[in-house]
Amino acid sequence: MRRTTVLLPDELMSRAKRKAAAEGRTLTSLIEDGVRSVLALSDKPAKGKRVLPRISKAKGWLKPGLTLRDIEEMEDLEYIERLKNLK
Repeated sequence: MRRTTVLLPDELMSRAKRKAAAEGRTLTSLIEDGVRSVLALSDKPAKGKRVLPRISKAKGWLKPGLTLRDIEEMEDLEYIERLKNLK
């Protein structure tokens, strides 16, 4: 093992810490798996139907109770699922 310093935006670090805690693992293991997954990706884009967030027909915006943070988390979970399917 080797120790290093990585500079990340505050919001990304906060989300990574929350994700690691939710999965009951260390931030180091989360970052390690992420780097391994990115390095293992092929040049081919992932195929699959993208799930879009719910949109209110009345206002043309997000339905009540759905925030932009919810969409970011949905995208993160979708990305993680795609990475799991590559293994």
